[in-house]
Amino acid sequence: MISTGGPTGSARDIGSVLQNAATLHREGQLHEAEALYRAVLFWDPEQFDALHLLGYLEHQKGRHSVGLELIDRAIAINPSIAAAHSNRALILLALKRPEDALLSCNRALVLRPDNIEALSNRGIALLDLARPEQALASFEEAIALKPDFADALDNRGNALRAIKRYAASAAAFAELVTKEPGHPGAHGNMFHDKLRTCDWSDYAATAMRLALEVDQGKKSELPFSFLAHSGDPALQLKCARDYVANNFPASRHPISAGRRYRHDKIRLAYLSADFHEHATAYLMAGLFEAHDRSKFEVSAISFGPRGAGEVRQRLERAFDRFVDGRRNSDREVAELLAKSEIDIAVDLKGITTGARFGIFSHRGAPLQVSYLGYPGTTGAEYIDYVVADRHVIPTGHERHYSEKVVRLPGTYQVNDSKRPISEYAPTRSELKLPERGFVFCCFNNSYKINPAVFDIWMRLLRCVDGSVLWLLENNADATSNLRREAEQRGVAAERLIFAPVIEISRHLARHRQGDLVLDTLPYNAHTTASDALWAGVPILTCAGETFASRVAGSLLHAVGMPELITHDLQTYEAMALKLATAPGILAELRSKLVRNRLSFALFDTDRFRRHLEAAYVTMYERYQQGEPPMSFDVPPLQSAISGGGPQLGA
Repeated sequence: MISTGGPTGSARDIGSVLQNAATLHREGQLHEAEALYRAVLFWDPEQFDALHLLGYLEHQKGRHSVGLELIDRAIAINPSIAAAHSNRALILLALKRPEDALLSCNRALVLRPDNIEALSNRGIALLDLARPEQALASFEEAIALKPDFADALDNRGNALRAIKRYAASAAAFAELVTKEPGHPGAHGNMFHDKLRTCDWSDYAATAMRLALEVDQGKKSELPFSFLAHSGDPALQLKCARDYVANNFPASRHPISAGRRYRHDKIRLAYLSADFHEHATAYLMAGLFEAHDRSKFEVSAISFGPRGAGEVRQRLERAFDRFVDGRRNSDREVAELLAKSEIDIAVDLKGITTGARFGIFSHRGAPLQVSYLGYPGTTGAEYIDYVVADRHVIPTGHERHYSEKVVRLPGTYQVNDSKRPISEYAPTRSELKLPERGFVFCCFNNSYKINPAVFDIWMRLLRCVDGSVLWLLENNADATSNLRREAEQRGVAAERLIFAPVIEISRHLARHRQGDLVLDTLPYNAHTTASDALWAGVPILTCAGETFASRVAGSLLHAVGMPELITHDLQTYEAMALKLATAPGILAELRSKLVRNRLSFALFDTDRFRRHLEAAYVTMYERYQQGEPPMSFDVPPLQSAISGGGPQLGA
């Protein structure tokens, strides 16, 4: 907020210049405003308002440390102005110092309890500190004082989402849409949280409207939530490009521009918020351990929760260096990459919850790669490559990606061949499944389920006597809504069985009581697909046109079972019915999966490792030779399981 909050100085000319500067500042003319603030400080280096507002302006320009220094000078001159402490908190949040930001907010609120910006900033700090209930209370206080305070309304939705009150968060975003229809991401957030609860009211109309607004360049939708209901790769590219341009534009001063390091080994850094009990960690742990240390130095930069489980401990041991970057700003992390002379920085988050995409906007490494965490294009000019395969990004689809496409043989998705499956063998009765009867199952997130797919599932239940649908219990609202939707389609609610979230090895073990996994479209099963295949349960998928809609097909190709890939929902439904009513065919598929599981590429971690390392070597060599990034395919190597093969670089 641009508000002086203090005296304008004793000299009439200084006061006039400051008022002009503040007006220009409010109008977004930052260069002109900065010149006037600096002119005032030339006349009076201790002028509070000029220091305070110039500090805020520097923050707006992304020069957070400079802004903090200026505001600290202002507060030293006059510590009684609440707005200065609140703006200091905003800068500290940008610098990833939420504890200090919280202290500044509290100081502001002691001085002025009704300061709505301080209340809002306090809520943001509490969210960053994983205290969402307290954050929610702070946002509610701000909204009570100013009911149309858009940022607080938005963050109230984010706080409700953090505590998984999705129906309430959808309602909060709906209120924001009503009060400020153009607020960035508001309409998309509302729709996405409705999808989390399987509230499909106005589904088709809302999805169509959001697609139209993305096409028009409006800021209604966020790239990740758009994946759940968009089947158009061109629109996904536009959505991502517009979002990145508005939120994470390329730095005017990239850190590693033109640098070429000369090392005996290629220096890799993986960046993620998911180095703990998370799907990404489950898939990648074996790769991190297996990287060829004679050719690569491998670092991790974590900006997610610490975690105390076995997975986190395993990951910390797997890397040559493990850095906790939670309390470093985006620029500081990028500078750390440069200081460490990282050759290739690999982003495992993309544009998802917990991402720190701003790190890559500063170009901390000469080569920057998007891998695994985001099933689509980032839309960012500073991400050089996306790692894929010929199934998720078919030939001709390169135009839908801002990155150059690197296709691995087999599948793009790494898997850990050491993933344990519990010896615990629950009975159907223990799982509340019928002792007899066909068990269709889908353990995807609830937001991936949509009316068209659910219609098919309900027709299958009506056609297959005694069958049930086994789903993951995501949240109570989704459970209630899906049961209601089933009844509206003529299926008894009790034929939907919901599995509680349990420890991963036990979750894998219970898969075996399912007969056939049914996939979703346009957002397929990803880790949940490899979970099922690792546990020995076939999955039937329908491939679309986008990366997110083709992942399960990629995995099925890599495990030698392409016959379970369909390309339209009519064929998908017909095949599901056939498999449910022809036990001999399904039994043959299960036997084939058991045979293929350890002999095909999907779960061969070492073969995957060699393919990915070959991709890194090609990227690196091109860069060292002064050649720009280009799309390329990695040639297949022979499986180590089947007798070894050529080594990397042989």
